[in-house]
This record gives sequence, structure tokens and C-alpha cells, in this order.
Amino acid sequence: MTHGSSFQRQAGIQAKVFLVGAGPGAPDLLTIRAAEILKRADIVFYDALVHPETIALAANAERIAVGKRCGRHSTAQRFINKRLVDAARKYGVVVRLKGGDPMLFGRAHEELEALRAAGIEHEVVPGVTAALAASAELGMSLTRRGIARSVAFLTPRVGKGERPNEWARAARSADTSVIYMGAGEAQSITSTLLAQGMSASTPVVVIENASLPDIRQVKLVLRDLPRVAELGLRGPAVILLGEIYADADVESIAPHSAARIA
Repeated sequence: MTHGSSFQRQAGIQAKVFLVGAGPGAPDLLTIRAAEILKRADIVFYDALVHPETIALAANAERIAVGKRCGRHSTAQRFINKRLVDAARKYGVVVRLKGGDPMLFGRAHEELEALRAAGIEHEVVPGVTAALAASAELGMSLTRRGIARSVAFLTPRVGKGERPNEWARAARSADTSVIYMGAGEAQSITSTLLAQGMSASTPVVVIENASLPDIRQVKLVLRDLPRVAELGLRGPAVILLGEIYADADVESIAPHSAARIA
């Protein structure tokens, strides 16, 4: 396909919006399909956590940051939806570049609904989600025969005006749980899970910056999860819970001791 919106308009080819998964961080974990689409892009709207080298693949595109980070300024979702629709009426290849996989905690549904309502052609390009990258770094499967046969991907986050989130009930019923966007809410997560009946000694592994050179991994138990505040996490982190992590070979935070991670 020839690059450039002018060619597409002259040829009468309809514009297309791609929701592309950028993966967990490392640029070389991007799929081949995602890389090719970025090279063809006319405009890219990218999240805050997308690696600069990944964004740089869209060398011929206009690049616009629309990222969301907890506690920081972000672009309202409804405005992002509008910008995607407006861009599709001006450009040929529009990319919405999302960290991880677009279909997991990426608000893809809202963007897809806006595109469908506007009659704009679209496609989703999957990416490696953080839970899988974290498991690969840890060298431990999310499942294990006889121990873990079910996995839940969860987040305690609840948006303004949304109904209460039943994430804790799902965590209690799954053999392995992965909590996204929860490191900053460790205290409330711990209290909620304990109230749901989860054992205080449930093994937990917290992984920050999975797939990147500055990855950090620490093992603890549920009752001590609030102590992740001692780590000063700045990058994206996932919380892995389940008996499967009892023998995880990473540094531990011992009760009542200072957290020290290389």
C-alpha cells in the first residue's frame, strides 16, 4: 500500500484506523504487523508508556501524545475518540498506539464504538500484554498442572460514574491473579482481598518495567503488599498473586525489614 493520505484520497480508498498494541515496553516485542503499520502511518496517537523507539518507527507520521498516567494530566477519552474520527476524515492511515494489548484495560471498546458510529473502517492489532511479559521475565507460567488452572486479569480502578468493580471476588476465585494498575493502591487491595477471605500468606510477586532493562521484581506475601510503597515504583507494575508463586526465585521483602532491590 502506497504511503500518504493524498494517494488514498485520489484513489478513492477509504481511510482506516488501526488500534495497535505496542506491547509491554521493549520495542523488539512489537509484532511484525504492528511495525509495518507504524511505518505506513500518516498520524499516530500514542500512550504515555509507549517506548520512544517504538514511536520512532512512524518516521513519516504526525505523532501526538494522548497518554494517561495515574495522578498526571491526561487527555479525556471522549476527546481521543473525536480526534480519531476527525483524523480518519483527513488522513489515510491513522494509528492509535496503546501500551500492551488494546483489548485489555485499554479502553478500546469506547474507541471502536466511536469509529463504528462514524462509519470508519478499523482494525485491531494485538500486542503482548504486561502479564505475559512479567511471567516470561519471572520464568514462571501463569498456569501449572495441578496447582493453577485458572487466571484472572484484574484492575481495582473504577472510572468516574462507573458502577462498583467486583475485581476482588474474581481474584478470590481464580488460582492465579494479575492485578494491573494497582501498585499505588496496595493498601486498599490488601484490605479488600483479606476481607474477601484470601489468605494473608498468599504469595505475591510485584514486577515493575517488565521486558525493559530496568526491570525490578520482588516477592512477598499478601499481608505485606502495602510495603511496595518502599520500592518507590515509577514505571508500570503488575501484581501477581497465587500459590504458584511460592517458589518464585526473586528477592523477597521480609516482614519488618527494609526493602532492598538491585
